[in-house]
Amino acid sequence: MRTRTAAAGAALAAAVASSLLATAATTAPSPPPAPQPALTDEAVAKAVDRLDRTIEDLMRRTGVPGVSVAVVHDDEVVHLKGFGVRRTGERAAVGPDTVFQLASVSKPVSSSVVAGAFTDPAEWDRHITVPGFSLKDPWVTGHVTAADLFSHRSGLPDHAGDLLEDLGYDQSYIFDHLRLEPLTPFRASYAYTNFGLTAAAEAIARAKGTTWQKLCADTLFKPAGMTRTSTEFSAYAKAPDRASTHVKNPDGTWSPRFVRNADAQAPAGGVSSTARDMSRWLRLQLAGGTLDGKRIIPADTLARTYVPEIVSQPPANPTARTGFYGLGWNVSYDAAGRLRLSHSGGFELGANTNVTMLPLERLGIVVLTNGAPVGLADAVALDFFDSVEYGKATADWLGLTGSVYQQMRDATRSPTDYSDPPASVRPAQDSAAYTGTYVSPYYGKATVTADAKGALTLSLGPKPLRFPLAHYDGDTFSFETTGEYATGRTGVTFTDGTLRVEYLDADHLGTFTEQ
Repeated sequence: MRTRTAAAGAALAAAVASSLLATAATTAPSPPPAPQPALTDEAVAKAVDRLDRTIEDLMRRTGVPGVSVAVVHDDEVVHLKGFGVRRTGERAAVGPDTVFQLASVSKPVSSSVVAGAFTDPAEWDRHITVPGFSLKDPWVTGHVTAADLFSHRSGLPDHAGDLLEDLGYDQSYIFDHLRLEPLTPFRASYAYTNFGLTAAAEAIARAKGTTWQKLCADTLFKPAGMTRTSTEFSAYAKAPDRASTHVKNPDGTWSPRFVRNADAQAPAGGVSSTARDMSRWLRLQLAGGTLDGKRIIPADTLARTYVPEIVSQPPANPTARTGFYGLGWNVSYDAAGRLRLSHSGGFELGANTNVTMLPLERLGIVVLTNGAPVGLADAVALDFFDSVEYGKATADWLGLTGSVYQQMRDATRSPTDYSDPPASVRPAQDSAAYTGTYVSPYYGKATVTADAKGALTLSLGPKPLRFPLAHYDGDTFSFETTGEYATGRTGVTFTDGTLRVEYLDADHLGTFTEQ
């Protein structure tokens, strides 16, 4: 029990604290003033003047076949141009109306659509449901909102569901199986998840009684005059003025060897557009949801997309700035306190894009390329904003961004070099010891067959995809992965009636049991 003395002491302490707070309130310095626009028309014009040379130089350094760029300032398109070719081996040039796949630049486009579908910013924070979609924790399933999923704070693991898409599973199968993914703390952890965002967008479209494709067209594309923009792969594939996707060959040349159909994750990565259409979207963004004097998206629901929702990049050192994720946007603040919004997009099968904006300065750039990510799109945007601010680039942005993409690729590769077997290789068993049907609750059926010579083939996915197995050591084999999320050669290990596929097992869901 507290004594009277203790109670009196507590009261005195409270009184002192109150007095100190009151004194602090009168003596503390006032908050710093809000940042003001600082970039002049002349500085923007000079940066635009050197932009073509920058792009041409970076294209020479990388070999990327085609680029299209748009710059918007003070509600005017001050630069709009294409560079290079749509497809290697052909002469058709890239222009402002050439259609590119946006990859993850689709995310801020999609958040614009959702903002246009809402009438109140609070709608971002209302619980949403998608038939067939649930998470491992029923409480999280019952409370998750559009804001949670658009900011990647649902607790789903990094890129959850992407490998299912790569194996050929459709959206409904992926949504249903996300319930098996382990969760990190809800609203307290960040992990980039295409299918979480996609689920939110699909839920909103269904709540409005329409499809995602029609919601995009009716809410944004048609009102904004974005006549060559679509969320469907078929529209991109049929576009006569289309930039083919390219990958880099070992000899440094580029080839259009792959096609990336992102329909399963259309809101997160399936938009295709042109630099001209994206310039209209940039104008809309920088004008608070209006375009050509017409209100298209409510200002308050759009502004909510710019608010930091979760820390995505903790500061690496005491002087570094924190990176945040908003609703479909990377959100940061520069040394002057200005809001900076950006997003990159990348398909390893052949596209790299970037959008960056300083809303206070009413300045933005979009860069579209038809080459797999080597940093060019990001470097152009970073170089441009440096040029506006400082009159020149402050770093070799291509070297920095290119190395980041390479580090990301390297991080997914197996630590085992399967092309270099151990000195004393243990023999494999007879092929009959491995053949059969194996099942994973998450990845479905895996089948191992042997030909007349005993060579093994692993079949995965609904199509299925077939992968010849090469012996490595004992009961371990390997195969070359394919698709958007290919990681090079990965291991397959047979153990007591199970089959573990290494690159599928990051979240411990890639072990199959023999039936």
